[in-house]
Amino acid sequence: MRRAVTVIGVGDDGCAGLTSRAANAVARAQVLVGGDRHLAFFPQFTGERIALKGGLGAALDRAVRLADEHQVCVLASGDPLFFGIGPLIAARFGREHVEFLPSPSSIQWAFARTGVAWEDADIVSVHGRSIDGFVSRVRRVAKVAVLTDAENTPARLAARLIEYGDTHWDAWLCERLAGPDERVRRFTLATLAEAHDIDPLNVLLLLRTDAAFRAPPAIPYLHEDAFAKRMPKNGLITKREVRLLSLASLAIAPDAVVWDIGAGSGSVSIEAAMLAPRGLVYAIEVDPEGASICRENARAHGADNVRVIEGRAPEALADLRAPDAVFVGGSKGSMDGIIAASLDALRPGGRLVVNAVTLENVAEAYAAMRAWELDPEVTLVQIARGVPLARYRRYEALNPIHILAVEKPRGEATP
Repeated sequence: MRRAVTVIGVGDDGCAGLTSRAANAVARAQVLVGGDRHLAFFPQFTGERIALKGGLGAALDRAVRLADEHQVCVLASGDPLFFGIGPLIAARFGREHVEFLPSPSSIQWAFARTGVAWEDADIVSVHGRSIDGFVSRVRRVAKVAVLTDAENTPARLAARLIEYGDTHWDAWLCERLAGPDERVRRFTLATLAEAHDIDPLNVLLLLRTDAAFRAPPAIPYLHEDAFAKRMPKNGLITKREVRLLSLASLAIAPDAVVWDIGAGSGSVSIEAAMLAPRGLVYAIEVDPEGASICRENARAHGADNVRVIEGRAPEALADLRAPDAVFVGGSKGSMDGIIAASLDALRPGGRLVVNAVTLENVAEAYAAMRAWELDPEVTLVQIARGVPLARYRRYEALNPIHILAVEKPRGEATP
């Protein structure tokens, strides 16, 4: 069946890189849709041209109307279904009416030009996206291709990797791929961070230089010593055994939004960020010194998807993105308000976990959860660690901790 709309992937070499099938599709078309750069590749086209610029709505609406009686051809970059306009076209015209004719993507060209195999590479796009979490994602891999934009430039990404201490990379900057002005250059992160002559049409390849690199563990289990450089003045930190159980109870997905209320040193925030490399963790801390310590520890552990919020909960929670999981490690006497605000903001199916040391906090948290007609899981954790005693070892008990956990119902729940 001949389809009314053909989406053609075009490289920077324009018509020269098209297959005969794609060239014939353009020749048959009565309507040509695309960005100005792509339309300029076809000066010989005599049908109607529709330029995609600014908001795409009006241009696509016209193309949809014309497709009822005309053969429409949409021009896109590389593979339209790979970080491209393809899904939008399929949704607007109906997938059954659209044929896709891709050309090699910029990612394929970048690896081809550097001669590097890419079946084991990760692909990260910061094009039109937040840079938060970029370091957290790439710290897990040895080879990555990055799609950049005018704000999140290769130079800015290199500077961010340096800021968060992930520096063992070779950088290949591939510009204007497959076109007459193609350029492929090799950088260190330091020299890339200072580069200013970068074409906006580029792909950044990052290849690890550390032969001993190993991906971090799937489940973080950092000793308190990992945060010993700077800890809160009262020395309090969630012990790693308790952190492990609490984080497991939060059921954190890789793209989760997490609130850590009473973040302190940031130990829970940082490990939550490791479990959610494509997500975002808000570390809420009322003490200015504690907030500063949390920022330092996040940088030291490469957790650039931790965003520190300095303020008192529940007031500081008002403008944050809705969470998938909330951890309460400190309440400063506002347990009722924090639990109410957290359950109100939680997405359905989200988890709320409270760590409580004192009997008063246990009672208050339990009562607040029951007020929402929720039946909390309650676990008393009593840990003893083996410590040296002369040439022997003895057990040293840690403070008992209550872990209270609830899941927000997928229907409505109100106090």
